[in-house]
Amino acid sequence: MPAEQIAFVEPFDPAANPEFKPEKDFKSRVVLLDRDIVLSEQTARDFADAHELHLFTEDGVAVNRAIRFKIEMFEPTDDFKPSKPYQTRLKWNDLAGDEQSKLLVTAPEIVIAEILNAKVEAPASAKRPARRPGRGRNGSRRMEAFRV
Repeated sequence: MPAEQIAFVEPFDPAANPEFKPEKDFKSRVVLLDRDIVLSEQTARDFADAHELHLFTEDGVAVNRAIRFKIEMFEPTDDFKPSKPYQTRLKWNDLAGDEQSKLLVTAPEIVIAEILNAKVEAPASAKRPARRPGRGRNGSRRMEAFRV
């Protein structure tokens, strides 16, 4: 599975689906851009460390820094009142261009700060050093002519 296909990783709770009885001890759910799911035997934290994802400790959810997320404040509606005190909705576009989302308990200000900080700390691509303008025979004289 290519890392660029991963949207986020979250803890896997086998009790959420008692009919599902896996042979392995899965500890996390890897959610791909299109919301397909792959189960992992690593914890969400270990998976995040191994794949350089950013972990929101309050949620136990790790997000892929390479994905462009939209971050929104979440407020329950009359039609949708989740049992957890979600505060943030992460949105992204899947490969077909459809919008997907994930709710987080972490406050939106913290999500924004941590995602921006993670992007700043991400290794920068190697850039060529700026090239100095060549100085011909008259290069220094031309430079002096433009000084004010």
